[in-house]
Amino acid sequence: MSDSKFDSKDSRSPNRVHIILEFEKPIIELEKKIGELEALSKSTGMDLDGEVRPLKERLGKLVLEVFRNLSPLQVVQVARHPNRPLTADYLEAVFDDFVEVHGDRGFRDDRAIAAGFARLGDRRVVVIGHRKGRDTREKMACYWGCAHPEGYRKALRLMKLAEKLRLPVVTFIDTPGAYPGIGAEERGQAWAIAESIRDMSGLRTPVVCTVVGEGGSGGALGIGVGDHVMMLEHAYYSVISPEGCAAILWNDAKRAGDAAKALKLTSRDLLPLRIIDEVIPEPVGGAHRAPGETFARVRERLTHHLDRLAARPVDALLEDRYAKFRRIGSVFVEPPARPSREGAEPAAEAV
Repeated sequence: MSDSKFDSKDSRSPNRVHIILEFEKPIIELEKKIGELEALSKSTGMDLDGEVRPLKERLGKLVLEVFRNLSPLQVVQVARHPNRPLTADYLEAVFDDFVEVHGDRGFRDDRAIAAGFARLGDRRVVVIGHRKGRDTREKMACYWGCAHPEGYRKALRLMKLAEKLRLPVVTFIDTPGAYPGIGAEERGQAWAIAESIRDMSGLRTPVVCTVVGEGGSGGALGIGVGDHVMMLEHAYYSVISPEGCAAILWNDAKRAGDAAKALKLTSRDLLPLRIIDEVIPEPVGGAHRAPGETFARVRERLTHHLDRLAARPVDALLEDRYAKFRRIGSVFVEPPARPSREGAEPAAEAV
């Protein structure tokens, strides 16, 4: 694959929405000032390099400082950024020859789940991901990435086909959660998600999952069981949204910042807890500022792990997968202070 394929989706794309997050305003103002000086230099022929260079150095430091110190709620805002790369962008930029498969052979096709066959370099794979949509019409058709039961059944149908054909499965997680409507519940939303989690746990083929944006609740878990679970640096993965958590605990959605801290939903929180296996660093300023670089990084990590997992015997793969998820929730805590013999310190206990 040529580098131009990655470069085709950059920060100058005409489809981008001009949304500025509050903490991004100083960055945007400095970029605007630099742009004005460069335009003036070009139109007048004046050499303004002495003025522009220090501003660019200041800009680089500012972006680095801002994005290294994001609060959990600000991470959630970045994960939801309208210009953040979506599953459809990864399908176009990272893979070749994607052929989509439709329907669950039971009810209908759910556009909130994109699923099909593709090539990653020389390797054939099955790719599944949440589809959000860019404009309002597409978002409505995709239910803003909130899948119905038929979406998860479609995904599971493709996974079982991948197992039969001995193809690895790659999933992209980016959803606020499963669709909460009455129809979805009537058609077995919880059952469909539980069935998907169960069958992914025993799927006899390598599975690599990547959280690229929002990782919300059971909607994310429905395609989130794999041998290796990765997460982009500024994505989030949580049992509930910060706003929903705040509304339940304090009856005040404005306390979403407090809820985001308590939920431990960022990549830096989840990696030590072993809920995820790897954090993929994003370009400075987030994936929405340099999509092409983000695609290249995701492609490299996917290729690496699929090569690694393909070398493992299937039975060993399943044993490792089982052990990996059994470890989640095991933490070390200091026991209550108690007298010890000869002044020895009490050892930490596993819970």
